[in-house]
Amino acid sequence: MNTTDELHVIFGTGPLAKSVMRELLVRNKRVRMVNRSGKADVPSNVEIIASDAYNPDNTRLVTTGATVVYQCAQPGYTQWPEFFPSLQASIVEGAAANGAKLVVGDNLYMYGPVNGVLREDLPNAATTRKGRVRGQMTEALLDAHRRGIVRVAIGRASDFYGPEVLGSAMGDRVFSPILTGKPASAVGEIDLPHTYTFIDDFGKALVVLGEHDNALGQIWHIPNAETITTRQFITIAFEEAGHPPKISKMGKFMMRLGGIFIPEAREAVEMMYEFDEPFVVNHDKYVQAFGNHATPLREAIRRTLAWYSKHLKTLTLKP
Repeated sequence: MNTTDELHVIFGTGPLAKSVMRELLVRNKRVRMVNRSGKADVPSNVEIIASDAYNPDNTRLVTTGATVVYQCAQPGYTQWPEFFPSLQASIVEGAAANGAKLVVGDNLYMYGPVNGVLREDLPNAATTRKGRVRGQMTEALLDAHRRGIVRVAIGRASDFYGPEVLGSAMGDRVFSPILTGKPASAVGEIDLPHTYTFIDDFGKALVVLGEHDNALGQIWHIPNAETITTRQFITIAFEEAGHPPKISKMGKFMMRLGGIFIPEAREAVEMMYEFDEPFVVNHDKYVQAFGNHATPLREAIRRTLAWYSKHLKTLTLKP
């Protein structure tokens, strides 16, 4: 099948951006990706453009002719309050100027601690720095949609795992050691249920949201495999890798200690409540509207292990 002339523009070239790219290529769409360097490890039929997305003149230029724009870019984890809102505002300007739909990849920080299952109709009640800024950004997006400035859909996911996902609670500190039979480093209370998001399910969901006008002006929790405990999740990964499970736990104290030397760890401390209580995400709204395409858990873990196995030599194993 020939590639369509329909242009889809993705801001960012990280794990989520690449998962969106892969899904668009399956659908034979024309794909343009935007980052600062203009370089990324992507197929030759994907266009890469170097651009400073903080400049609205640039975002208007690189989204010219776009049908859908996907916001998958973000500042460094330690720089969200200072830079994330202006990055989003610039991308909104670009999409709006060209009449494109804007699909935003979001997380769950804005809800704050929740007593029960996480649903889309919860208020933005976060008191953390990063949670407040995420909530403010959501309100800005929905306000822009209501005012007719840009057509927006927001897809939200939990902690990532999958191909190219490294700096996540279920990233390289888990999957790299598992392949070599070493202890996986797990965050928080590992015997509580915690929803984890397979990155390819997130990418597919954002593409689906971009295809349907009835997704616009709304927040959607993307579909995930069944929620189990962190211990159960990691044990399955060890089983698939052919090693007995070995798990070391990292609580708030260790995160604070690590934060003395690692700024990202210091920033993560305020989000530890997500791992000290059950953290279960409901996705019924999305499933009822668009179906359930969540990858079965063992299959998703196998695909993650396969990617890590292929790239293990180039990854720096952390102690």
